[in-house]
Amino acid sequence: MVTMLEARLQTQQRNSQETGLWSSGFGMKLEAVTPFLGKYRPFVGRCCQTCTPKSWESLFHRSIMDLGFCNVILVKEENTRFRGWLVRRLCYFLWSLEQHIPPCQDAPQKIMESTGVQNVISGRAPGGAGEGQVPGLVKKEVQRILGHIQAPLHPFLLRLFNWALLRFLNCVFLNVQLHKGQMKMVHKATQAGLPLVLLSTHKSLLDGILMPFVLLSQGLGVLRVVWDPRACSPTLRALLKKLGGLFLPPEANLTLDSSEGVLARAVVHASLVPLGLWTGALAVLRSLWGWGRSPRVCVRVHLAQPFSLQEYTTNARSCWGSRQTLEQLLQPIVLGQCNVVPDTEKEQEWTPATGPLLALKEEDQLLVRRLSRHVLNASVTSSAVMSTAIMAALLLFKHQKLLGEFSWLTEETLLRGFDVGFSGQLRCLVQHTLSLLRAHVALLRVHQGDLLVVPRPGPGLTRLARLSAELLPAFLSEAVGACAVRGLLAGRVPSEGPWELQGIELLSQNELYRQILLLLHLLPQDLLLLQPCQSSYCYCQEVLDRLIQCGLLVAEETPGSRAACDTGRQRLSAKLLWKPSGDFTDSDSDDFEEAEGRYFRLSQQSRCPDFFLFLCRLLSPLLQAFAQAATFLHQGQLPDTESGYTEQLLQFLQATAQEEGFFECADPNLAISAVWTFRDLGVLQQTPSPAGPMLYLSPTFTSRENQEKLEQFIRQFICS
Repeated sequence: MVTMLEARLQTQQRNSQETGLWSSGFGMKLEAVTPFLGKYRPFVGRCCQTCTPKSWESLFHRSIMDLGFCNVILVKEENTRFRGWLVRRLCYFLWSLEQHIPPCQDAPQKIMESTGVQNVISGRAPGGAGEGQVPGLVKKEVQRILGHIQAPLHPFLLRLFNWALLRFLNCVFLNVQLHKGQMKMVHKATQAGLPLVLLSTHKSLLDGILMPFVLLSQGLGVLRVVWDPRACSPTLRALLKKLGGLFLPPEANLTLDSSEGVLARAVVHASLVPLGLWTGALAVLRSLWGWGRSPRVCVRVHLAQPFSLQEYTTNARSCWGSRQTLEQLLQPIVLGQCNVVPDTEKEQEWTPATGPLLALKEEDQLLVRRLSRHVLNASVTSSAVMSTAIMAALLLFKHQKLLGEFSWLTEETLLRGFDVGFSGQLRCLVQHTLSLLRAHVALLRVHQGDLLVVPRPGPGLTRLARLSAELLPAFLSEAVGACAVRGLLAGRVPSEGPWELQGIELLSQNELYRQILLLLHLLPQDLLLLQPCQSSYCYCQEVLDRLIQCGLLVAEETPGSRAACDTGRQRLSAKLLWKPSGDFTDSDSDDFEEAEGRYFRLSQQSRCPDFFLFLCRLLSPLLQAFAQAATFLHQGQLPDTESGYTEQLLQFLQATAQEEGFFECADPNLAISAVWTFRDLGVLQQTPSPAGPMLYLSPTFTSRENQEKLEQFIRQFICS
């Protein structure tokens, strides 16, 4: 912590000297922005130490951070076994011919002998062959389904495809960077001889062809990629199968009571082990689909730390505790019927219930859903923060001095252990970033050559809000803490009041814990990126520590209380003085009782008001969408399907944005998140119908009084 505070102090001193860099003309000094803190680049994407401690230790080495990047599409004469002027002209083709393609194993026979398929053939499984069906016909059906899923690899086509892809990538990208340390971990994971499963967050439409090329070029063999059969024509599907593509048969997504889907699911389960457990995770990660590629740019491929799925399934079950739904946790508090936050975790599963997932046992379904949250956490934290995200956040939150603030926010991101995907001279970097955002910003020249940068009013603000959301994971703990403090002060001091007046108020640790817990329960889990093995109480303490560490909160000694630093009068008791960090039981109430005498105040340092407002505004688009969704309850046309009501809410958000000028929350993803959260909260209820599940307003929230209570509960966390 001391090192982090010293680095932050140096950053503030440097920023105080550079606040006028943007308007200082050509005489300014050229400061370089580097993705390093001191000597090392932050290492991101570590696996869970609680659920996979052996993988966390064995698949990581401290020298990994010393390794740099390599350009995987840079192929020269030295990358082949031959030399000469002709080799220099044919190096791409020769390199492709030398790539090792492992021989195709007898997969059909292994799948036919698997337990699940044999149970279906013998009739022991529900919907299997049974009486009146010939096992030979079932075997032919198994072969037909397997032929729909995959085909034998074609080595010549694979080499030809990699040669064409290498030329294509060199025409499209300047380079494709790969961290040598991350690839070293993947190589170490493959030494055990077990299958390697990779999940992609789909940052680009090229992920499906880029990842197999990268792994083949690094000597990891041919990657089998799962494709959506609806997105490919029959001809393209046949070609992709020979190149390693996998396609789920349509029968696998049928309902569990359908006999046609039983055999297909058994074949899928046998052919994709341990891929069968990853289907739910793939469905969650598809929500991260985005498109941000432009011609001739640099691309980086991030690989999180591998972990053993067998180790996870063994250890993860021991971390399961009691949980309650969001309706049980928050609805009584929202309606004023209760003030005590239940001492339990939130159960919120938004994983789509696909056919292969429903085919698993209930315990395995829960394992898949929580595994997907681990994978989502690792994938988001291992992704580098780009300059457009930092610039969008600065523009949205009306920072005036772009050069100094850009450098400061970059270092703050690095201080929190997140990587950045850019470097260079500060002025050139800012100009390049603004050129990428030129469709959403306006550049105005004022007197003496100064440049004024303002966001364009209108829907372009929604795009800037999406970009700035990529910065949220780095500052999420502080943003949750700042909004919780805002909610605690909402009933005492008006939000537009002076900072000095807000700093007078004493904030007890118990009150802070309660407000943080309320906000944690309200926010979606896919936003919080909480690992399922991490308790809310531990996260509350982490949030409070971050607020103290960044200087927003300072400890306040109350009269008559023992000083926090006075340890001489503490007596040893019969109880343990420490507990496991993940133990969230009734015994943790002792810590809350001990925290009753701890108080804090908002710091009065000069940068604290702006930083506090910056943190609150990071969560403003989502919270504003929730608040406006509460306002929309008495206007919405219900009952309606989920998609239909979401479209109604989106149109309302867009109309409100036109009136109030707050376009940041007029986003389809935020509308979906609001509808799902209100459904879990019990505001909206769901009933089956011939046209599909229908949403209708809960009887509890048909009254305007309760709707206003819900809106007031949400708006307490919003800083105007």
